Amino acid sequence: MKHILLACSSGMSTSLLVKKMEEEAKGRGIDVKIWAVAQDKAVKELENADVLLIGPQMRFMKKKYGKVADELGVPLDVINPVAYGRVDGKAVLDHALKLIDG
Repeated sequence: MKHILLACSSGMSTSLLVKKMEEEAKGRGIDVKIWAVAQDKAVKELENADVLLIGPQMRFMKKKYGKVADELGVPLDVINPVAYGRVDGKAVLDHALKLIDG
């Protein structure tokens, strides 16, 4: 099972994206756990994740999360703003899986 963590300002704006990503993964038969948290909980949740994707509105937090992610060996990136705005579960899932698989 792959564990995909999304972080945004409050943890709520990514909830629809999580659902779209889960639907896409289910359709492909990919076993994943995808969840979203508010920015203040992301560091704590990193130890349970295989990848961290940050909402575009929080790109300024990438450096802060990067230090912890590097220590844990968890890849991280900012979600593409277009994919985020379109709630494109396929594109965001593809990006997360690419980061996990190296």
